[in-house]
Amino acid sequence: MDAVLVVLVLVPLVGAAFAFVGSQRAGELATAAAGGICFALSVGAAVSVRHDVPLTTAGAWLRLDSLGAVFLLASSFLYAAGSIFSIGYLRTGAHRHGQDSFVRTYFGYFNLFGWTMLLVPLMNDFATLWVAVELTTIVSVLLVALERTDAALEAAWKYVLIASVGLGIALLAVVILYASGTQTLGEAYLPRFTRYLPVGGQLPPTEVEIAFLLAVVGFGTKAGFAPLHTWLPDAHSEAPSPVSALLSGALLANALYAILRFYQVTAVTVGQHFPRHVLLVFGTASLLVAALFVLRQENYKRLLAYSTIEHMGVIALGIGFGVRIAVAGALLHVLNHAAAKGMAFFGTGSILRRFGSKEIDSVQGVAHALPASGPMFLAAVLALSGLPVSGIFRSEFQIVSGGFATPEYVWVTLLLVFVNVAFLGVVWHAGRMVLSAATPDAPRGETSWTMVAAMAACLVVVVGLGLHVPSGLSTLLGHAADQIAAR
Repeated sequence: MDAVLVVLVLVPLVGAAFAFVGSQRAGELATAAAGGICFALSVGAAVSVRHDVPLTTAGAWLRLDSLGAVFLLASSFLYAAGSIFSIGYLRTGAHRHGQDSFVRTYFGYFNLFGWTMLLVPLMNDFATLWVAVELTTIVSVLLVALERTDAALEAAWKYVLIASVGLGIALLAVVILYASGTQTLGEAYLPRFTRYLPVGGQLPPTEVEIAFLLAVVGFGTKAGFAPLHTWLPDAHSEAPSPVSALLSGALLANALYAILRFYQVTAVTVGQHFPRHVLLVFGTASLLVAALFVLRQENYKRLLAYSTIEHMGVIALGIGFGVRIAVAGALLHVLNHAAAKGMAFFGTGSILRRFGSKEIDSVQGVAHALPASGPMFLAAVLALSGLPVSGIFRSEFQIVSGGFATPEYVWVTLLLVFVNVAFLGVVWHAGRMVLSAATPDAPRGETSWTMVAAMAACLVVVVGLGLHVPSGLSTLLGHAADQIAAR
């Protein structure tokens, strides 16, 4: 089963090769096949992972444990759903007439983006983890700029500039952590995650704390933590909608995964108190910024971008509460958010294709114009707002329960206040778009049923995880939470 990890990192590269050199049809089929195969392999790998026996291969350069499996599932699901959605999205766009080169480039980069996101949770040490996160930046910047509009190029430039500075800080965190282990592990060693944990008590506390702070700031730039988030609304709003879904649901989560690896080392070195409260501060700041900005948005893709910042704050607070139920809820939230935000951004793609505008005031009667994807878009927004029956309600309930059990009453109160403010803003704007009366001459009908199918797949996950968490997934989340939660 360990060989599955090698196949996982090869399949998207094969899909990219077919997309770059083949016809548009070949690119569509190769991308859809690569996404589906990778998701199936990821599920199989996650099922095979044991609490004390992770999957390792390729000379232990590739490794998957229960914590990595959670993020692998989120990335591979969005890669698969996004590949299906992209087929209809490109066929119905302005690029469908005589621009095969654009489509080939899109699918080629899309597969490479999927490849980089699958790499992140499979890396076995801090150095290669940093390289994998850097690769996600390089490829995703190309996708953000793919439309070549002035706004897209500006967003890509801002993204690469801010993210590169952040990853430079993250690299410094890796270097300091490596240096902190030289006296215990030797002058030259591989900075594998598992090498630090048994000797955490022998590492110099100050250096490890500095490394963790730098990691939160550096990788937090990619994770969308406020006030490091300024690239995110522009990039999400200008990228093609399937790419926005992957940026929001997978790329940001993978950056958070890198922070959690530093969290593990810091916790065994100096205890849980310090890293927990760092995440509580950054999580609350992200919630505050998101709650205020969603109230005044005029662009519905930027609205969802700020919603992403909100949910990254929720996850950070769940980890920061430290108790097992909250940490397990935060990890479940990673999966729920990936599915719900994927459905929401896919919905924006359908709306953009029908109405030709990203402005909220220019869109009305979505439920009439798009009888399937319109209601699903509203369902996604309601799910992101934490309404019952959605998986996000379940995971947020676990997080809040853990906060009260800690007890971290101040932080839980701030969480509830800011989440409800964001709820009012997001639902108000989305409700105006979907439930308003349509103009008499408004066209009616879906632009592509492959786009609807991708949204429906996300809806199944969002509602399914709200009604029931399968025992295998519950066990996986429990094992992953044990790696982080306070004993």
